[in-house]
Amino acid sequence: MISKKRYWGLALPIWECDECGNFEVIGSEEELKSKAVEGWENFEGHTPHRPRIDMVKITCEKCGAKVSRIMDVGNPWLDAGIVSYSTLNYRNDRKFWREWFPADLICESLPGQFRNWFYSMLVMSTILEGCTSFRACFGHGNVLGEDGREMHKSWGNAIWFDEAVETIGADVMRWMFCTNRPEANLLFGYKRADEVKRRFLIPLWNVYNFFVTYASLDKWTPKDSTDEYSLLDRWILSNLQVLVKDVTRYMDDYDPFNAAKSIENFVDELSVWYIRRSRRRFWKSEADLDKKAAYTTLYKCLTTLTRILAPFAPFITEEIYQNVVRAVDPEAHESVHHNDWPAIDESLINEELMEDMDGAIKVCSLGRSARSKAGIKLRQPLSEVKIVADESMLKRLQRLQELIKDELNVKELDLTSQREGIVDYAVRLLPEVLGKKYGSLFPRVRSAVARLDANAVAPRLLDGRSIEVEVEGRAVEILSDEVEVSTVPKEGYSVAEEEEMIVGVNVVLTEQLRKEGFARDIVRRIQNQRKEAGFNIADEIETYYKAGPKLIEVFTDHGDYIAAETLSTVIEKAEPPKDAHVSEYNIEGETIRIGLIRAVAS
Repeated sequence: MISKKRYWGLALPIWECDECGNFEVIGSEEELKSKAVEGWENFEGHTPHRPRIDMVKITCEKCGAKVSRIMDVGNPWLDAGIVSYSTLNYRNDRKFWREWFPADLICESLPGQFRNWFYSMLVMSTILEGCTSFRACFGHGNVLGEDGREMHKSWGNAIWFDEAVETIGADVMRWMFCTNRPEANLLFGYKRADEVKRRFLIPLWNVYNFFVTYASLDKWTPKDSTDEYSLLDRWILSNLQVLVKDVTRYMDDYDPFNAAKSIENFVDELSVWYIRRSRRRFWKSEADLDKKAAYTTLYKCLTTLTRILAPFAPFITEEIYQNVVRAVDPEAHESVHHNDWPAIDESLINEELMEDMDGAIKVCSLGRSARSKAGIKLRQPLSEVKIVADESMLKRLQRLQELIKDELNVKELDLTSQREGIVDYAVRLLPEVLGKKYGSLFPRVRSAVARLDANAVAPRLLDGRSIEVEVEGRAVEILSDEVEVSTVPKEGYSVAEEEEMIVGVNVVLTEQLRKEGFARDIVRRIQNQRKEAGFNIADEIETYYKAGPKLIEVFTDHGDYIAAETLSTVIEKAEPPKDAHVSEYNIEGETIRIGLIRAVAS
């Protein structure tokens, strides 16, 4: 089981006599030299591989015939197993060998190597030195096609490396491997690559692009940094330090999966929460301190993130580093890969703030879900959101009220621990249980329970206690496990619930709220129209419109808001000029025609 009938490989040191069948195992190069009768001069100075090793002949100890080495070579893993000795001058320079031995890490596919390379290295080193030749062994699953089968050219599911790296991109491929649990097989293909790109690399690039776009417009540089941070800034900077701590710990433990997942989660928080909640801050005047804090925070996040991410995605991080760091600081290290690993600043970690923000994020997620159930888009302002939670959570949310209101686009926030303010209880008897228990009496039992105040009896049932109803002059006991207690939103509310938290949005729309929603819808249309017209982000415009009476009222009541959001120096109810970029829309049954031109700089 140790030999292979192939040409390449570690030559087995067995010389077998064709005359008498005697064989001899040669134990060292010195022993072979002492017994060689032919070919030593051709082999000397070379490694024990074919063809030179086969030129050496010895004499048979039994019959005196000239003997050749057998033609077989060793299993290639025998050759690989001795590599930590054979390539590090173990026989000739032990001091040098000790500097490199044992290896910090070996890494290979677990299914193919646990009884091949891993085993071979372990056995040989145990025999030679009584220890392992590696400190850590990282085994992983196989790479299969997206269809779950092994890749074969004849099956049509094989993807060659050069083709993949050109089509998918090296960083995408690397991230696919890092975010797949190492013990599981990786299903590799172009659809999976697109998912990875959409989930992580595109959001990361969008964060970078957002920063570069606005920083270039404002000519912001790290010299303009400030340490006067907002609550949101301190939250993301705290998360950043936790990220550095977590990724360092995972990498020290040879755990690239959890390290990569931590990075992915941070980028999601940075993109979906921090930038969305901070976007308006970048529209303020250049001298505004809050704007400088936002730039400083995002710069720190990007520069630290690129250093952490560099070993995982070396190419995109180098591109970001060159444009964000080197472009403004020629004295900086030439490459992101020349930088030290980020140090952890414990003073920036604020566990309480992070827990507060986690609560706010959860509330907003439930609030958006409640809106979605009612079919009301986020840009439509609503009057109120009610949040039911325990007292400790309510205290956390109290500190972030304005952020929650802004994110959910509501006027008022009502924090309460009383569920009754937002939902009613419903009690349903379980016919599969009580039907058998009461038989023909069951319909009357159900009618009697239906007459009860569900909000009054539900708490008893939820506590595991029973209730009683009178049916045909007799008391009937209903046990808690014989009913199903559920909640239904109070009229005018749409709710979403998770664990012990309920979030309900008031979905009743007044005429004023509708107009505000129309104004936001108009802003969205104009912003898209700006992009289609090829205007730059900072370009001021003139806006002309023709609309029905309802939308004219919207412009009248909310013209200042529309102008501020779209950088319109002029908003005029008139036919758009001939050179305007014109689009026509239908909003709530009314047609509106909008024309945009670039404003002339004064």
